[in-house]
Amino acid sequence: MPLVVAESLSKRFRVKVREPGLGGAMKALFRPRYREVRALEEVTFSIGAGEIVAFLGPNGAGKTTTLKLLTGILHPTSGKVWVAGFEPWRGGAPFKALIALVLGNKQQLLWDLPPEETFLLNRAIYGIPEPDYRAARDELVELLDLEEVLDKPVRQLSLGERMKCELAASLLHRPRLLFLDEPTLGLDLTAQESIRTFLRRYRDRHQATILLTSHYMADVTALASRVLLINHGRLLYDGSLEALARRWAPVRRIELVLAAPPPAGTLERYGRVVEVRFPRVVLEVARDRVPEVSQGILGEMEVLDLAIGEAPVEEVVRRALAGEGKE
Repeated sequence: MPLVVAESLSKRFRVKVREPGLGGAMKALFRPRYREVRALEEVTFSIGAGEIVAFLGPNGAGKTTTLKLLTGILHPTSGKVWVAGFEPWRGGAPFKALIALVLGNKQQLLWDLPPEETFLLNRAIYGIPEPDYRAARDELVELLDLEEVLDKPVRQLSLGERMKCELAASLLHRPRLLFLDEPTLGLDLTAQESIRTFLRRYRDRHQATILLTSHYMADVTALASRVLLINHGRLLYDGSLEALARRWAPVRRIELVLAAPPPAGTLERYGRVVEVRFPRVVLEVARDRVPEVSQGILGEMEVLDLAIGEAPVEEVVRRALAGEGKE
């Protein structure tokens, strides 16, 4: 059975409309007008135990709204949600003990106190027995390399160190389900890779299920086996990254390492030239022409290396959101 099930999930908000200036403020006070915002429209998907699924889309697409519905922070306008056998907003303490929600732009750490104080607070909130708390704390400190920062005030930590401590604080009760909203937001490349490595190891150790939103495509390619793509509150795609590329990117990339510069105009005959930094050349070629083009290049030029790959994930997602190249 799937661990997460959303069926025809919709969420609408009633938002007050206010015109600018004092006159607009008075009208909003005495004769308020409202408009309906449709954050989600008939979204259906399911997630199995142990999966890592990326939830992609532009700002305002409905990603965070979906996470809040799945964790019980919001109620749906219509549709059904089941998470680990619970309706999230009715699950109470037993449901909350199964999940963790980490928001990259929100903080639970106590600003002027060391992270350990937040750890102890969460231990009390979740009623974690001392031996279990100690084992979970030590494991997370090891996996996230936190030993040197536990006794420092949070305000003295770097953004990457704070994010690691946020994760540790959220996982002390060893949840089965992790809902992560931009967990690498604003981090440098080293900190991003550290978080990704931790999430993979945590999933493997505890068979956890992870639903992840991120604007960093490196998070997606490194972690997710499956992608949900959403825009304007509607689910556009549910499947693998490879299938997403096949569906929305009509081209593939051929990367060449050449022994000598080709004659002028030669590369353009084979496809669109994306990059030339001799000896490296990158071409974009229609999918159905890749075998023919590869054979022609090998016959005409002195090629030291040739590799065929998909277009960058960012480009595939952009095309998908714009509806370009859809079969």
